[in-house]
Amino acid sequence: METSERLGRLSLTLALAVYGFVCLRSPETYRWLDGVDVTIHETGHLVFAFGGERLHLLGGTLLQLFMPLAFVFYFVRQDDPHSASVPLWWVAQNFWNVSVYVSDARTQQLPLVGGGDHDWAILLGGAGLLAWDQTLGQVVYLVGVLLYAFAIGWGLWSLRSRDASD
Repeated sequence: METSERLGRLSLTLALAVYGFVCLRSPETYRWLDGVDVTIHETGHLVFAFGGERLHLLGGTLLQLFMPLAFVFYFVRQDDPHSASVPLWWVAQNFWNVSVYVSDARTQQLPLVGGGDHDWAILLGGAGLLAWDQTLGQVVYLVGVLLYAFAIGWGLWSLRSRDASD
């Protein structure tokens, strides 16, 4: 790997680390990537509509997580772990967004696209878990934090391990 490519990848990883830290400190703040995430989320409802009401409601969150995860798997198959770490960071960022949505299930204060139904209020309510929305939201948030730390560490490690093999 050339020095300029290595420096570019390192710069990207450090930028994602900083931007991710800002995001994880206040995941409820709407940021530039959230518009992409919302679009993918809403598309997920259409993609999973075939599976009945529960899968239709869950489909938004599923596609929001599966879309960047597909890129992770693609880059892993290409034997490019650094590139795989970037969409893994995106998966983590999506977990933070989902945590906000899950935590909002009882209060339903978030503005929803089209003013529709609150996916997580219906899902948790139907499962008898609505009272657990805050706890479940915190668990989802923690999963995102762990994925974020792993993605940044993996990105840095992959650059270091490529240095050793070059």
